[in-house]
Amino acid sequence: MECAMKKSTIIITAAVLLMGMIVTGYAGDLTNPAAKPPGLDIQANMTFFYYKDLAGAADFYENLLGLQLVLDYGFARGYRISKTSFICLVDETKGMHKTTEPKTATLSFISREVDGWYHYLKAKGVKMHSPLRNSTRLPIRGFVARDPEGYFLEFETFLEHDRNKKLLTILNKTPALYPPKDSAGTRPKELGVQGSILWMYYKDLKAAQKFYEENLGLKMLVDQGFADVYTSSPTAFVGLVDEAKGLHRFSPEKSVNVGFITREVDQWYDYLLKKGLKMRGPLQDAEKGRVRAFVTFDSAGYYLEFDKFLPHKTNNVLLEALKNSR
Repeated sequence: MECAMKKSTIIITAAVLLMGMIVTGYAGDLTNPAAKPPGLDIQANMTFFYYKDLAGAADFYENLLGLQLVLDYGFARGYRISKTSFICLVDETKGMHKTTEPKTATLSFISREVDGWYHYLKAKGVKMHSPLRNSTRLPIRGFVARDPEGYFLEFETFLEHDRNKKLLTILNKTPALYPPKDSAGTRPKELGVQGSILWMYYKDLKAAQKFYEENLGLKMLVDQGFADVYTSSPTAFVGLVDEAKGLHRFSPEKSVNVGFITREVDQWYDYLLKKGLKMRGPLQDAEKGRVRAFVTFDSAGYYLEFDKFLPHKTNNVLLEALKNSR
C-alpha cells in the first residue's frame, strides 16, 4: 500500500510537472533538456532595417507603401506588413548596425496584386532592381524594388505549382492586409499584402537549414533548390538562399536584425543557451521597460532578436495587433 501510494504520488507529481511545462511552453522531450519544447511560440516576425535618414524611410514605408504605424520610440518606428509580419526602421546612430554594413537581406511582400504594385511604384518613381516578370527558374511572378537607402524589397506572387503547394495552402486561407482606413498614404486601396519572407544569404545552405530546423524548429514549406522557405509565424516566413544564386552575396556583416516576437522570451533564452548558442548580451528589459529581449546569432552571423513587448502606452497598437496573431 505504501509503495502504491508512493508510485501514485510520483505519477501525479510528474503529471503536474508536465502540465506546468505545457502551460509555460516547456512541454518537450523530458529526457533531453536541449530538445526544442514545441510549446515555445513565435507570435510574429519583425525585420529591423537601419537608416541614416529615418524620417525619409518612415515617409516611404508609411505614406508610399501605406503600412500602418504600430510603434514609435523616436529612434525606431514599427510598421505592420501583414497579420503577423512587421518591419522596424531604426536610426543607425542608436541601433545595433550601421548603414555602412552590407544590406545582405531582401524583404519580400507576398501579394496577389503584384502587377498593380509594380505600376503604382513605378509611377511614384521608386527605383527598380529588376522588372515585373515571371521567373524563368521558379513558379513565381514579381519584381524587386529598392527602398530609399537601398534595401531590396521583392513583391511576388507564388503561382500554382506542386513546388508551391504547401505555401499556397497557407496563403489561400490568409486574407490580405490592405491600407488602414485612416491611412493618409497614396497606396491604392486594392493593393494588398498576404505575408512576407525575409530572404537571407549563405555560403553553406545546408548548415543554415540545419540551424533553423534543429534550433528554432522551423518547417520547410518550399524547396527551390537554391532557396528554401520556412514557416516562422502564420503570415511571415524565413527564406534561406545559396548566395551564389541569389540577389546578394554572403557578407560577414549585415545591416539587418531578424526579429521574432514571442510571449515566451525567457523560455527561448534558456532553451537556446542549453543548445549552446552564443548570445550578444544577456536577456534583459530594454527601452525603458517597454521590451524584454535578447540577441543571438545564426550559422552565418545574422542577428536573431527575440522580443517580448511589455504593457506600455507606446506598445498599445502593436499589442492589439498581436492579440489575434495565431
